[in-house]
Amino acid sequence: MLNRRYLRIQAMQALYGFFQSESADVPSGERDLMRSIDKTYELYIYLLLIFEELVRVASNSIEIGKEKHLPTPEELRPNLRFVNNKLIAQLLNHKKLKREAAIHKITWQSDDELSLTRKMWEKLKVSDEYKTYMSSDIDSFARDQELVINIFKTFIADDEAFEQFLEEKNMHWPGDLNMAVAPGIIRTLESANETREPVLAPLFKDPEEDKQFILELFRKTIIYNDRCEKLISDKTKNWEVDRIAVMDVILMKMAISELLHFSSIPVKVTLNEYIEISKTYSTPKSKQFINGILDKIVIDFKKDGTMQKSGRGLME
Repeated sequence: MLNRRYLRIQAMQALYGFFQSESADVPSGERDLMRSIDKTYELYIYLLLIFEELVRVASNSIEIGKEKHLPTPEELRPNLRFVNNKLIAQLLNHKKLKREAAIHKITWQSDDELSLTRKMWEKLKVSDEYKTYMSSDIDSFARDQELVINIFKTFIADDEAFEQFLEEKNMHWPGDLNMAVAPGIIRTLESANETREPVLAPLFKDPEEDKQFILELFRKTIIYNDRCEKLISDKTKNWEVDRIAVMDVILMKMAISELLHFSSIPVKVTLNEYIEISKTYSTPKSKQFINGILDKIVIDFKKDGTMQKSGRGLME
């Protein structure tokens, strides 16, 4: 679920916190970094559980309608299509999902969570997509699956109120949702069919390699901080390093550390990754600034042989 760009972003955020703290140490910084990644997985499980809550709210609404003093014919014979949605039923009975939720102690039981799902249900039931689904003659797993995926995209991933709700839970969760969790959830929902329940995504593609990458990147950037700062300072003669945007400095230090200490990563990949990250996490002019400084540093590395890459073409 987590790609290398996302891991770089997590390391960047951890390094920002580390360099801003006067009492930080590397081991505690590494533990905080890995905890933040674990929180990303918790968000993934957390959001998969929301469909169960939506069905619960819908079922409660049906029962309330039946118990009215003068229920309408529709309330006495309600349309159960949504509460019997086949994909949501698979999620409700998903043993691994339940186990992961129990391990991480994830529930949707607090007052603000219950309020959110009620509001989401109120918006969902009046939407054109929901009305079309409920009135359709097509009753298939594929149609149920399509609705669930559209609910996630419209009422969770692209909803401002939901984003604000997540930010109050964890300030990094809205970014985590967009960068890693939303694509993972959509793949999970798409992986199901009539005879196969949704396949939960692993947190890492290669747990050992990916964990080593992010921890080494974090550690090397700290250990060689002074050297990286001097290299940046030498190429910014008209600037004091402390006048450059903090995030620009951190991204350049990370890039230099990666260029020097990750021999299997092509130079072009490293440069492109940090330039792309700067577009989202730094200033509008950061892309050009970081690109210019790193290009000069790479030229020097190639001239003096400082930078070593282990495969053909990786120096390009």
